[in-house]
Amino acid sequence: MLFHIDPSNGVAIYDQVVRQVKFAVADGVLREGEMAPSVRELSRQLTINPNTVARAYNQLQTDGVLESIRGTGLAVKKRATDRCRKERDAIVSARIGQAIDEALRSGLGVDQVRDLVEQALIQSNESQPEAQS
Repeated sequence: MLFHIDPSNGVAIYDQVVRQVKFAVADGVLREGEMAPSVRELSRQLTINPNTVARAYNQLQTDGVLESIRGTGLAVKKRATDRCRKERDAIVSARIGQAIDEALRSGLGVDQVRDLVEQALIQSNESQPEAQS
C-alpha cells in the first residue's frame, strides 16, 4: 500500500494520512479486519514524524475506521468500508466544487469549465492506467 504526502497542498500532513487510509478502505485496498501498517512502518515509509501518524491513527479510531486489537495493532473496523466510501465521495465532491466555483468566479463560462474538467479527466485517466472509468 503506497501513500503519498504532499506538504505543499494545503492539507495538514496528519489529515492527508487520515484521508488516504479512508480512501484505501473505501477502495478495498485495506479490507475490514485487515491490520493497518504500524506507526513506525508508516512513518518510515512516508518519512514523517511517528507522532503525526499516531495522531492520524487516533483520529481514525475516533472516526470509527480503525479499532485496536490487543497485542496486535490496529485493524479496519467492520462496516468501515461504507462509511469511508461516503466520506471519500464527500471530500472529493467538495474539492471539485471548490475548483468549479473558483473557475466560474474567475470569469470562465460553464462550457469552458466543462471542457477543462473533461480534459483533466482524460489526462488523469491516461496517466493512471489502473484507474477505473
